[in-house]
This record gives sequence, C-alpha cells and structure tokens, in this order.
Amino acid sequence: MTENKQFSINGRFIGEDFSPYVIAEMSANHNGSIENAYKIIEMAKSAGADALKFQTYKPDTITLDMKTSEFMIEGGLWDGQSLYELYQNAYMPWDWHKPLFEYAKKLDLTIFSSPFDNTAVDLLEDLNAPAYKIASFEAIDLPLIKYTASTGKPMIISTGMADVDEIQEAIGAAREGGCKELAILHCVSGYPAPAEDYNLKTIMDMRQRFGLVTGLSDHTLDNTTAISSVVLGASIIEKHVTLDRTGGGPDDSFSLEAAELKALCHGAKIAWQALGQVDYGRKSSEQANVKFRRSLYFVNDLKEGAIITADDIRSVRPGFGLAPKFYDQVLGCSVKQTVTRGTAVSWDDIK
Repeated sequence: MTENKQFSINGRFIGEDFSPYVIAEMSANHNGSIENAYKIIEMAKSAGADALKFQTYKPDTITLDMKTSEFMIEGGLWDGQSLYELYQNAYMPWDWHKPLFEYAKKLDLTIFSSPFDNTAVDLLEDLNAPAYKIASFEAIDLPLIKYTASTGKPMIISTGMADVDEIQEAIGAAREGGCKELAILHCVSGYPAPAEDYNLKTIMDMRQRFGLVTGLSDHTLDNTTAISSVVLGASIIEKHVTLDRTGGGPDDSFSLEAAELKALCHGAKIAWQALGQVDYGRKSSEQANVKFRRSLYFVNDLKEGAIITADDIRSVRPGFGLAPKFYDQVLGCSVKQTVTRGTAVSWDDIK
C-alpha cells in the first residue's frame, strides 16, 4: 500500500503540516427545504468551514420499502420508523444538487458528497465533484468503494463500526480502484455518541498503522472531542451542522448551530497552532519576562570584607543577580566593597 501523509481537495492541502480541514456535514438538516440548504451553505462559509458535504442517495438506492422487523428501527432518535421512511424523509432530491453545487462555487466554498450507489457517483461526476466521502455504514461495500475510486478523485472513508481488517479491506479496495489520495476518519456511529466511546488515542494508532491522513467524524454533542482530536493528529474534522438544533429534522438534535461551528473552526486551528514542534528554546513572548525570574540579592547592608551568610542573601525576583544555583558558592565568600540591601549579587562584588 502506498502511503500518503498529505493530499489536497480543490487546492487546499490536508495533513499534519496544515491546519485541520473542517467539513460541515449538512446530512438531512435541510429538512426538505432547498432554501434551508442554501442557508446552511452560507452558514458553513461564514463560520470558516473548509467544505460543505451532503449525502447523495434515494430511498430506493439505499434500502427496500419493507416493514418487516429487519427493516424497522428500534430505539434511538428514529425509533418506530422503517429504514425506507427514514430515508424518504431525509434524502436530498437529486435535482437540488446542481444549484447547490453552483451556489457553493459562487461563495468559493468546496462542496462534495457521500455517494451511496454507483448512480450517485455518476451524478456527482457530472457535477465535477472534487472529492468523495464514503460513509461508515458503506465502508464494507467494497464494490462501491472501488467504483468511487475509479473517478481518480480524493477520497475520505469513515471507519465507524469497522474493525482493523475491515478498514484495511476498504483501503485496499480504494487503492485497487485507482485512488491515490486517500484519508480515513475515526468515527463512532452513534447518534449522538458519548465522548467516552471515542477513544481518541485510536487516531494515533490509525496514523501509524495505515500510513494515511487521518481525521475524526464526530457525533458528540459539543466541540470538546473534535478539538481534542487535533492534538492527537486529526487532520480532518467532520461535524453535522444545522440552522436550528430544535428544528425537528432527523439529524438536527446532534448537530452544531452557526456559532458552535464557528467556534469549532477557530478552536481546531488554535489547537493545531499550539502543537507546533519540539522546542525547548526561549519563545519571543517570553523575552520581556526573563528579567522577572529569580536571582540572588543582598538583603542586608554589608561592609567591605564582611563574610556572606545565609542571612545576607536570598533568592528573589527580579532576575538581575546571579542565578540561584550559585547560592552555595556565594555563602562564605567576602564582599570586595560595601554593598547595600537590595543590590543584585554579582561576581564583581565577591572575593
């Protein structure tokens, strides 16, 4: 397998040497209104997201119109619905794709999607999608991954529910299909997912084990997990976004509103900047404060020739005297000339 430690989407480089790539996931939060979809694109741009992503499927391309027990949802946000009913309510009409792509381009915001079958890939290719995202539930659909990879576009694969072998198989399928620029996202496919399920240390292992740009698809309810992931090497952050968390849509309740998305974009960048590199040197912001470190000062008036005792010197701030490490060496020495209380201890004053 060919490693790639960085890649690019629409000219934006992504990897550990670049600030985190924040993807705002619209998902079903358009709530059946193209006007909402336009507003979410505007929100993502205004908040500072690098890309807006949605999902391309029809209920008939993702499931069957069945109400037998296997096709019914029990528990969670969507309890009591059939899969078909859920996706019928949640999907984005395909005739919206072109105007939404054009609008995002007008705003200079990268836009792409998760395809759920080959016809979705074909539609997105007609729109010249710059990249593709494979959702966690489709990470085991190796034929879909290969077909998507055959476009030659950059790909991101979410790994929720997938074990190490399944992740490796998905990567292999992408490579076999022709994908050269590939990233994987650590993910927990719970909606919402508790932070303690995320085990963010896995990101470090994924980076080392698979040799790919690695990120996080975050379904927790705030930004703490996502921002923390940057410190452990996440180069991509994907988060669901909405106009109104109380809007009643399928994904609204675990999505970020505008102010929170803006805070995520800012916080992720600050976390990445704070990582920096291994550096024990004195920083520019510290230079002016060096003089306030501790040093040795005379705390008594002493006449020429007086022997310096522990009562005569102390380690105090500021730092214009000898460093405290010389304390024992100074004790027992005599002063060359009279010194007054508050004088910084100097070798020039000591015999």
